[in-house]
Amino acid sequence: MKILQTAERHTDNEASENVIYQRLSFAYECAKPFVSGKVIEIGSGEGYGLKRLAPLAENYTAIDKYKTPIEDEYLNNKLVEFFHMEVPPLQDIPSNHFDKAISFQVIEHIEDDLLFLAEIHRVLKPGGQLILTTPNIKMSLTRNPWHVREYTLEQLKTLLEKYFSKVEMKGITGNKKVMDYYYENKKGVEKFTRFDIFNLQYRLPRQVLQIPYDILNRINRRMIMGKNNNLVNSVTHEDYFLKDADDTVFDFFCIATK
Repeated sequence: MKILQTAERHTDNEASENVIYQRLSFAYECAKPFVSGKVIEIGSGEGYGLKRLAPLAENYTAIDKYKTPIEDEYLNNKLVEFFHMEVPPLQDIPSNHFDKAISFQVIEHIEDDLLFLAEIHRVLKPGGQLILTTPNIKMSLTRNPWHVREYTLEQLKTLLEKYFSKVEMKGITGNKKVMDYYYENKKGVEKFTRFDIFNLQYRLPRQVLQIPYDILNRINRRMIMGKNNNLVNSVTHEDYFLKDADDTVFDFFCIATK
């Protein structure tokens, strides 16, 4: 079985990851109508988004701190370029250069989120758009120690409006099948967190909690699959949908225009 760097980097190679993988895949499907011209993706991850979006772009710049097998697939593709770097800043990336920027499930990992957005604003052309997703803290089941922070709707909108002239806030949610999985996941998480009588998940440094979180997260997802394999395997990206953002969406889907 393939081992990922963390439970944060999702793939279709792990069956128990299917529901979250499909949720992230849906975001890329939603991004397709916005993609044109020169595109930069910040946090390209395992590359399943790049496969969907790169064919729609004039050229595609992918940035991630890890090298992944997707790069070998695009080795001779002159329209796709890869950079490995920790962000921000977007080192050596020219200003006013890109028509679109894609950044899915990244900003919550960034210490300096203001600089992160400032850098994206810098590399976009006037009128260029950032398409961004990040988890809604109101729907998080527990503290995620891999995240520096998570946002409420109001916090994220206010942050984006510091740099972008127009901000549209949408959200990703799911049908009954998806919600059934969410509540199964919630029950599993509560079985673990009921032992945290001193609320250590919020009191300890997040770095101390990262490995235990990864282990328990994977155990819980595999337990759900063991109990209801059909539910886990049957979810596709078509079981998700986009709506105006509110406190009930899983992820915010933001369109911010320079």
